[in-house]
Amino acid sequence: MTTLAWLITAAALGLGLVAGVALGRRSSSGRPGRPARDEEPRSDAPTLGDLLHRTFRQSAAGLAVVGAGGEVLLHNTRAAALGAVTDERLDPRAWAACQRVQAGESRLEVDLSPLTRTPRGPVAVQAVIHPLGDGFALVEAVDVSEVARLEATRRDFVANVSHELKTPVGAVALLAEALLDTLDALEPADTTGDDAAAFRETRRFGEKMLRESTRMGNLVSELIALSRLTGAERLPELAAVEVDDVVAEALARSRNSAESHGVEITADAASGLVVDGDRTLLVTALTNLLENAIAYSPADSSVSVSRRESGGSVEIAVTDRGLGIAPEHQQRVFERFFRVDPARSRATGGTGLGLAIVKHVCANHGGEVRLWSRTGTGSTFTMRLPARLSLLGGGAGGAPGGSVPTEDRDQTAATTGG
Repeated sequence: MTTLAWLITAAALGLGLVAGVALGRRSSSGRPGRPARDEEPRSDAPTLGDLLHRTFRQSAAGLAVVGAGGEVLLHNTRAAALGAVTDERLDPRAWAACQRVQAGESRLEVDLSPLTRTPRGPVAVQAVIHPLGDGFALVEAVDVSEVARLEATRRDFVANVSHELKTPVGAVALLAEALLDTLDALEPADTTGDDAAAFRETRRFGEKMLRESTRMGNLVSELIALSRLTGAERLPELAAVEVDDVVAEALARSRNSAESHGVEITADAASGLVVDGDRTLLVTALTNLLENAIAYSPADSSVSVSRRESGGSVEIAVTDRGLGIAPEHQQRVFERFFRVDPARSRATGGTGLGLAIVKHVCANHGGEVRLWSRTGTGSTFTMRLPARLSLLGGGAGGAPGGSVPTEDRDQTAATTGG
């Protein structure tokens, strides 16, 4: 139940209590609604306003009523304990959300986790901003520290198990390679006898073992990367990263895969754009988008990469000319292990984690990843990242490459955030 519904219920209960008090004042003759002659009206009975005020003060959630100018008109002690209100001033993050709600947006969720943690203070705080009309807003803050601790424990468990799996999986791959090398040295000259047949079968099994162990190793590595990214806060230490360098390195990593699939990769001209972020993570995310586009593109087709500055953000778009993604699947492609075509994913050796990693990398940089897709036309995945402050208000222009118009892409984009 939301806070507003809860307060309305409390108001109804308050009315019921007041009505009960009134009904209890019956005359001695049993006629309802008329007090006995010797009874005087009670002056200490709580009013509805008193009951609502008590409910507001005793709420387990931190509540604060905010005016149009950001002034805190009313708040309970829980709001102060959670850091939503400090010295009668609203948290700046909550005030920014309140301004959006006052401007006409519906209820918003905002992270109010403390920037500096104290031994006994909350670890994670989530707040919901409710519009009250006439320029007022209600901030409802809840301590979600226990949920955050459980999530951290889960991530640590996945990371530890993945690390433990990495060693034996790597050993199996090395043993498979050693087996194939031994077969090369001992393969008989006679290729028609029983020994030759046994060698061919052993080689086939060895090649399959090497292929599957390599795939397992990739899966373990991506699980480790995803466990580090999932639920993490925005990166605290950001460095200036040249977008052109990120694109160049991602193209170099994907060149062999493109050649083996018969897919051509094209890129627009250097842009000179700069973002604040982690270069390694950004290269990994863009490489995942390129590998995904290559795997789902037909032979003799092309994949294009483009970059531009738009509205204070830097966009890096990867466009393919594949089969496209049906509308009912577009919201789920960023889920872990979700595959539009499981049979094709098994054939390409994908792990089903690449797009999930892209989503979390963008979220940890304060950005997002968008998807435009049309069945039979292709897909465009766009990494949208905050531009470096020196670029705001300027930067390189130019529309992203590919056959998809920018207007259509903006109107039909399916967006996922952190």
